[in-house]
Amino acid sequence: MNQPFDTILKSGTVVNQDGEGLRDIGIANGRIAAIGSLGQASAGEVIDCKGLHILPGVMDTQVHFREPGPTHKEDLETGSRSAVMGGVTAVFEMPNTDPLTITEATFADKVKRGKHRMHCDFAFFIGGTRENVQHLPELERAPGCAGVKVFIGSSTGALLVEDDESLRRIFQVIRRRAAFHAEDEYRLNERKPLRIEGDPRSHPVWRDETAALLATQRLVNLARETGKRIHVLHISTKEEILYLRDHKDVASCEATPHHLTMVAPECYERLGTLAQMNPPVRSADHRTGIWYGIEQGIIDVLGSDHAPHTLEEKAKTYPASPSGMTGVQTLVPLMLDHVNAGRLSLSRFVDLTSAGPARLFNIACKGRIAAGYDADFTIVDLKRSETITNKWVASKAGWTPYDGVRVTGWPVGTFVRGQRVMWQGEVTTPSTGEPVRFLETLKA
Repeated sequence: MNQPFDTILKSGTVVNQDGEGLRDIGIANGRIAAIGSLGQASAGEVIDCKGLHILPGVMDTQVHFREPGPTHKEDLETGSRSAVMGGVTAVFEMPNTDPLTITEATFADKVKRGKHRMHCDFAFFIGGTRENVQHLPELERAPGCAGVKVFIGSSTGALLVEDDESLRRIFQVIRRRAAFHAEDEYRLNERKPLRIEGDPRSHPVWRDETAALLATQRLVNLARETGKRIHVLHISTKEEILYLRDHKDVASCEATPHHLTMVAPECYERLGTLAQMNPPVRSADHRTGIWYGIEQGIIDVLGSDHAPHTLEEKAKTYPASPSGMTGVQTLVPLMLDHVNAGRLSLSRFVDLTSAGPARLFNIACKGRIAAGYDADFTIVDLKRSETITNKWVASKAGWTPYDGVRVTGWPVGTFVRGQRVMWQGEVTTPSTGEPVRFLETLKA
């Protein structure tokens, strides 16, 4: 087939559902037009990818970009700039903004803010509350909606639905897979006296593993009772992994790079409140348990839980300090370093960051390198060694807990629907972000 292409990616190692191999990729009109040997084909631009690996575009299915609201620490433009700098081609953004993303108007406002202003493609979760239950069936099917997100334990923002009766009402009306922050609010309130002022090492003592497991068990029980699907975000305990292993028919789950990389108490002693997250980074046995979940296929996706705060805010004395850290830009390099260390295969990384999200959320035309799919690619140099620094981080917050950490494996290119938006550390194309399309929200 001798068709002209807009762009050809030449001689890269393509990593996909059928393994790894040296191939060319032809791009036309923002889609993948051909895969194979394209040496005789013509194109407006030919990009030499020799020595590089071409992955399906990495999707980060949990970020907080703070807009509208406290945009002094992040907004949709800066958060998505940080994403593409780190090789991420699409993000799912959370509803705990100000105002909360819980109505048709607030959701539409976010989509309008993101379109052609965000550097990557995007979807937004709609927040589930007691007040908007009757509207959720319509809201969750809005174009660009990733589904319903519910906090059953309090975190940053004002979204909280902690009781089973209210949760049951939400479960009864939704149709799509819903995402949950799973910490038991009743136990968190009981254990607040265990927080030690000025000592963030007490954070995982307060928000203990039982609070996480109780919440996850409650969610699974409600999912079974109502016949619905749930997605448990940021798994932090070995107990949840073992429990969810037996409930994969109704429950998917996510792991974060920080729960796979950091360990308590060392991270709190070294970083103080910069390591403070909800749910917390825990002891080494929990980190080992989450890696077991990766190895056994129990974990379905990776999400960064990018949740920026300024250094001034994080410098407050614990527990007045806010929970959250940047993460969208460091997801790919951190996990490639784990690949190089032998903790997971490159194909498993691809499954966790592209095929997995596409499978769980029924994403249209993303998640694999195939003809007719969006030309979204994360191009990486597996042999390149770099040091992560605060200066490199494009987030408005301006810091990363991995400042000074040397990694092997680095994102060198980000393509979004055929546009080369980042190359060799530079954003190269004006922002053209569009809403992610879902099979359950397609409209003519």
